Amino acid sequence: MSFSQQELQRYSRHLVLPEVGLEGQTRLRNASVLCVGAGGLGSPLLLYLAAAGVGRLGIVDFDAVDFSNLQRQILHSEGDLGHPKVDSAKRRLESINSDIEITTYPTRLTRENALDIISAYDIVADGTDNFATRYLVNDACVKLGKINIYGSIFRFEGQVSVFDASRGPCYRCLYPEPPPPGAVPSCAEGGVLGVLPGIVGSLQAAETIKVLLGRGEPLIGRLMLIDVLRSDFRFVKLRKNPKCPVCQLTPSEIELIDYDQFCGVGRGEESEGADLGLEVTVVEVNQLLKQSDRDVCLIDVREPEEYAICRIDGARLIPLGELPRRLEEIDSTSEILIHCHSGGRSLSATRFLRRLGYPRVRSVKGGIDAWSKEIDSGVPRY
Repeated sequence: MSFSQQELQRYSRHLVLPEVGLEGQTRLRNASVLCVGAGGLGSPLLLYLAAAGVGRLGIVDFDAVDFSNLQRQILHSEGDLGHPKVDSAKRRLESINSDIEITTYPTRLTRENALDIISAYDIVADGTDNFATRYLVNDACVKLGKINIYGSIFRFEGQVSVFDASRGPCYRCLYPEPPPPGAVPSCAEGGVLGVLPGIVGSLQAAETIKVLLGRGEPLIGRLMLIDVLRSDFRFVKLRKNPKCPVCQLTPSEIELIDYDQFCGVGRGEESEGADLGLEVTVVEVNQLLKQSDRDVCLIDVREPEEYAICRIDGARLIPLGELPRRLEEIDSTSEILIHCHSGGRSLSATRFLRRLGYPRVRSVKGGIDAWSKEIDSGVPRY
């Protein structure tokens, strides 16, 4: 396939590289990459793949652009607020390179649609922010024989690897089981330095391009650990797990499961909380706090930095990590309501206190974020 004068000029810095040249640029033009997530990691990843001339890009994301995204999700702008991320991503990418084809999937990746979507692409780049989707992407890629370009971020730290079950371990070899629900805070709860996803997503783009070109040494069998606070890059060797529940099976034996239930989130967590009477809605909390004859103790288990951003009047701050040594501050005879940002940490705290014999403790479902949306819009969201 020949290149136009405009294309030769656009890709000239690639073409003079012996490792790329016309042959390599043709490979990029003929390639297809699916990016799962158009957020912090997907932004730099998609920008650089589009600029590099990868011929066909797919974008899976069901979310809309929010103010809190703009600190790090550089695909989107203030004019995109409230619009689907896949739409603003496509507009931005087309403004960079009108020669490539972009297909959007404004939906959540599920076990029902994952195989159909992923099968149409050469490589999958995982830009997700939750364990359930990471396990789904991994299992579907192993079943379909696709390479999975993995990246993750938290606070000041990131991870990058390339999972190719035909030549090395898969994600399940590294993490056979997900952490307990609430054990690992989300970016909304734990925070993330805005430039970190730019670094990690760019490295994912580099690994994707290397694999497509068949050049260099991809991170197959290696995990790159990044700490931007210490300016530290380390590498850990990974080996295939001979007892891996996925990549040791034949493709026909691999079945996609209910990953929300596997990770203890979504419907499984909600039903468990409801069955045990562990949760209370923000509407109910608001009513309880207004009743002067009720002895109600409202506890905030977020971190001090979150408490400084916003708070519910009357809430006592006891960060989750400090809870075991501050039990004397909690009256077990009171009606105890615990909240965090969105409900995960408070549910863990509630279960912990129930086991210690606090019978009247419940978790505020949806946390202070739900309080802001449903009760008091004057409480800032973050």
